[in-house]
This record gives sequence, C-alpha cells and structure tokens, in this order.
Amino acid sequence: MPSASSAIHTGAPTRGTSRPHLNGHLYREFLSYYRSQWHLFAIDSVAALVMTAVDLAFPIILRQLAGGLFTEGPAAILASLGTICVGLVVMYAVRYLCRYFVGYWGHVMGARMESRMRQDLFDQYERFSFSYFDRHNTGDLMSRVVSDLFDICEAAHHGPEYAIICGVKIVGSFAILATINWKLSATLAAITLVLWVYNAHANQRMRAVFMENRTRIAGINSQLEDSLGGVRVVKSFANEDVERAKFAKSNEAYLASKAKMYHVMGSYQAMIAALMGLLFTVVIVYGGYLVAMGEMNPADLATYALYITTFTAAIEQLLNFTETFQKAEAGFRRFDEILATKPDVLDAPVAPDLQVSEGHVVYKGVCFSYDGEHDVIRGLDLDIGPGETIALVGPSGGGKSTTCSLLPRFYDVREGSIEIDGQDVRDVTQKSLREAIGLVQQDVYLFDGTIGENIAYGRPDATFEEIVEAARLANIDGFIESLPAGYETEVGERGARLSGGQKQRIAIARVFLKDPKILVLDEATSALDNESEHAVQESLARLAHGRTTLVIAHRLSTIKDADEIVTIEGGRAVEHGTHDELLAAGGTYASYYRMQFGGSRA
Repeated sequence: MPSASSAIHTGAPTRGTSRPHLNGHLYREFLSYYRSQWHLFAIDSVAALVMTAVDLAFPIILRQLAGGLFTEGPAAILASLGTICVGLVVMYAVRYLCRYFVGYWGHVMGARMESRMRQDLFDQYERFSFSYFDRHNTGDLMSRVVSDLFDICEAAHHGPEYAIICGVKIVGSFAILATINWKLSATLAAITLVLWVYNAHANQRMRAVFMENRTRIAGINSQLEDSLGGVRVVKSFANEDVERAKFAKSNEAYLASKAKMYHVMGSYQAMIAALMGLLFTVVIVYGGYLVAMGEMNPADLATYALYITTFTAAIEQLLNFTETFQKAEAGFRRFDEILATKPDVLDAPVAPDLQVSEGHVVYKGVCFSYDGEHDVIRGLDLDIGPGETIALVGPSGGGKSTTCSLLPRFYDVREGSIEIDGQDVRDVTQKSLREAIGLVQQDVYLFDGTIGENIAYGRPDATFEEIVEAARLANIDGFIESLPAGYETEVGERGARLSGGQKQRIAIARVFLKDPKILVLDEATSALDNESEHAVQESLARLAHGRTTLVIAHRLSTIKDADEIVTIEGGRAVEHGTHDELLAAGGTYASYYRMQFGGSRA
C-alpha cells in the first residue's frame, strides 16, 4: 500500500498556486493515516463502547433496584447485596481495563500517526530544491514539524474516542430519557438543536482565529531560530537590545493572537454554559410541572436528572473538544499544504543513473532566473574537458555561484542544457548526479557530532581506516591525532570548537572520502588567513588532481595554474583563456589582477 505522503503530493500543484481544499478531501487525507493503525483503532473503539455502556448502565441498574429489590425489605436486600457487589466490581473492573487501554494504547496510536506524519513531512522537505528553502523560513518549517503535529496527534487520539463515547452517551441517554417522558425529552431535543446550530456557527469564526495563531507561533519560532543562529554576530555588534526588540515584536503579535483566540473561546464556552444552564432549568421547571400534573412521578424525575447529567456532560465534552479539533485542523491544513507542494526539481520518469566515464562537463546556452522573470545566467557556454580545471572569476553577483549550483541541479536551468559525458543532468537521477560531484564551499557546515562522524558524512559506510586516510589526504590528520579524544572529539554546533581552516580541511576530507569524478570549489579559501589558506590550498590541489574541477576564486593567485580561466559578468562568459593569455589581452581579468597585485605578474 502506498504511503499517505506519496498519495498526497503526487501531481500536486507547484508552490504559489492555490490548491482548493474541500473539507471532505482534507478529512480523507487525515483518515488515511489510521490505515496502518486499524487494529489499535478497532480495539480502542470497542473499549470506548464498553466504557460508555457501563456508564449508561449504572442509572438503569439504580432505577431498577430502587423500584424493585430495594422495596422488598431488609432481608431481601441484605441477601442480594453480595451478588450486586460482585456484579458491580466486575463491571467496573472491565471499565478499568478499557480505560487503561484507551488512555495508553489510544495515545500510542495517536503518537504513531504523529510520527508517520512527521516522517512524511521531513521526507517532503528533503525532496525540495534550494529554491523552496530560499522562500521559506526555517523556523516556520520547524513549527510545522513540532507544534502543528502535536495538536494533530491529540485530535487523532481523542477525536474518535470522544465521537464514540460522547455520541453513544448522547444517543443512548436520550433514548432512555424519551422512554421516561417524551414531552420533557422533546423540549430537551429542541434546546440541544439550538446548541448544535450555535456550535456550527462558532466553528466558522474560530477556524480563522486558530489558523492565525498557528502562523504567529511559526513567527516566534522563526525569530528565535534567526536570533540564536546568529548569536555570534549579535554579540560582536552588541546588538542584544535590537534582538530583544525584534523578539518582543513577534512575541507581542503572538500574545495578541492568543488573546483573540481566548476571546473567541471564552465567548463560545460562556454561550455553551448558558445553554446548558437553560437546559437544566427547563428540566427542573418543566419536570416539576409534569410531576404536579401527575404525568411524571418523583422517582422518574430523579432518574431523569441522572441521565441529564450524563447527556449534558457528553455534549459539553464534545463541544469543548472543538478547541483541540480546530487547532488540529489548522495544523493539518498547514501540513497538507507542504505535502501538496510539488518540488521544483524532480527526476524524470524512469530516469537512469548518471554514468561518468571521463567527467566531460558542457554548458550549452544556459539561461536561469530565480524569480522566473530576470535572468541571472544569460546564454552561458562552458566546455570543461575531462580532468581539466576551469576557474570562474568576476564581480560579486555576476553568476559564478549560480553557475556552480546548476551543475548538481540545486536549481534547474530555464533554457539550454548542462551535460556530463553527453548526458543531460535533467535526464538522470539527482542522487547519482550528486554522488558524482564533490562540493567544497566557503561556508563549511559541520554537523553537531564528532570529527570522525563529520568526515564519514562523505561516505557513511566508510571504515575507520578509510576515514583516517581521508584526513591524511586533507592534511588534517596530525591535528586530529593531537586531540585527547582524536576522531571522537565533538565539533560543537556548526563546528564552533574548530578554526576556519580546520573546518575547511574536514570538509575536504569528507569529499576525499566521497571520491567524486567532478569537483566544485566555491571560494573555498577566501575566508581563511594566509597560513590556513596555504594548508587548505595544498589539500585542494591534491583533491583536484585527476578530477574535472570547477573553481570560483576571488584570490586570483590561487587559480593562476588553472587550465582555463573564464570571466563571468552579467551571467555571461565575457572572456576566457589561460592566466598569461588573459593578462596579455588586458581585459576584465587583467584589471582584477592589477587591483590585487599592482603591476606585478607574481
């Protein structure tokens, strides 16, 4: 059976288009997550029914005893009390077991559904290209995984439970009430109808309020993630007060949203309480009138009052569940919105794996736009022969990094094509394409874990010996072995315990372990000091040997020996040649070189 996630996102519209959501569709998608838990759902439902039956049976038993056995004298009563006691103990022992199952396994069922939804959501995040994350804040995406799914889990468990327990109690107690006195029950039904009509109207108002509240929670998470992620920048500029003010603004917006939500909920709950009060008033007043007129005896009115308590408690519990339900619906809408978003970059149907024989990379008339309107790459042509190193230089914003990002399909070209050994990168699987390309960037990301684990990220199944060899090739093995914990040393969040050069060489070791046929170096040494740059440059030279390499560098001294240097301006290749040829041409490259080195050709 296909997973719910695949059923939801397949064929869905792209981000930015509106997907009409009928409630029926939304609920069907939600109910699909019960399929794998149907056995727990069935037992949970039976347990809920048994609990309800016990609750409904007690007033009947009391009525029968009050009108029968308890009127037969002390001897008869005392003789039967033992049997009655055993029966009630058994009855409530069964109820205890059912209550335990509903309380434990019912919640486990909801937690499993939540876990599956969380996995589906994370899997969908992993399908998205860079462009999706360019448009969306990390804090909002995290909010959908944590806050939204918690509310959905609560509804997943309690929704069916309340529907069964409260539904049976309402219908069962009303049927019993009708047999006691149909006139009083008809009045009760009329007031209940008014209550449900009001509930339906109030739900429409609350839906928008709860959706807004979800958005405000996402805003809080986004602001928190942004501030904590940039805490070093905040501290360096002594801008704690600025961040406090920004967070206070998000916090106040969230508080205002919560106040609005509580206002709506308070009004709703007050009206429900008023209607419940009206219902009790009518029972007492009209019931008293019926007793006075001889149409009802006091014992029946007392029994009626017991069932009214059961009837109204079930209605009130069901109506109070509205808050949980509305939160869950708002959360599931946001959840479904993600799964309904079609990734920008998709594998072609039955796409084959990339087969790299030589590593010949060709850009043919490539055009690309981030917004669909303004091209940042305009008719770019590049031919990188097997094993060659081509360097891209040019002004910031000229399209160098974008050119590199198009090769592994982090984004898709708008026009033209990019080929590796004659295979269009759009015609092969993304996994095989990216396995063939090694990327070393200026901003190195290390995961919170050990040095060994971060190197092994290049090939998770690598042996320890292979990890050590990769570190040696990256000129980082001596440093690692000098640490007390060696390869088990924790790097801290984003590698905070390491220097820039150390992090860069760990990233290079990671690529050595991956052993790709094609290499992309995106300003890999521009942020390093001279000593660190020299060590990293040695590692990069060793890494690039024998591989087709695309290099971006602002320090022109690092790319003098490239097989070809291409100047990128305005998304176009305006000149290309060797270092000496471009200096002799006296164009843009020569101008950049003179700015960095004066008149020297060193």
